[in-house]
Amino acid sequence: MNELIEQYTKDLHHAMHQPAMGQIKLLTQAIQVAWSANKTIYFCGNGGSAGNAIHLANDLIYGAGKNNGKGIRAEALSANAAVLTCLANDLGYDHIYSEQLRVKANPGDVLIILSGSGNSPNVVKALETGNHLGMNTFAILGFTGGRCKEIAKTSIHFDIQDMQIAEDLQLIVGHLCMKFLALQVQA
Repeated sequence: MNELIEQYTKDLHHAMHQPAMGQIKLLTQAIQVAWSANKTIYFCGNGGSAGNAIHLANDLIYGAGKNNGKGIRAEALSANAAVLTCLANDLGYDHIYSEQLRVKANPGDVLIILSGSGNSPNVVKALETGNHLGMNTFAILGFTGGRCKEIAKTSIHFDIQDMQIAEDLQLIVGHLCMKFLALQVQA
């Protein structure tokens, strides 16, 4: 167990010193602009990344605004099981996020994809739809970054070959954004 802890810590430390960390400022700025303009931040992902999407939406709604009197409009597209299962059944799993964006999103909103591989068809389609709608699209990715790395307007790609560390990094990026934004005063 000690060897596992040591290796995991070493891999996480290495990942946190990659150039992707420099991209967090761009994401934070985009969220801040959207917050000021009363736009919405949308998150989505699969598996653990879907759970992280729900967690980070909560952090923006409450954590970023608790000292400012107003949180950030945020939604995890993975949170509503009825919508997800309806869309998966009627349109196909590939469309569970893109259809929600087609209905809800507006130009200037922000889409944040959370993905280990960056190749799941549903997040790829979400990015394509977000770009088509004029959203500011981001992807927080691991492994090679996959197709999402090329499609997102801004990719925060960590070259790490470990799904759990990739998912940890999604939360670290989101928490850093939230902590910075919590210090900002909104009009």
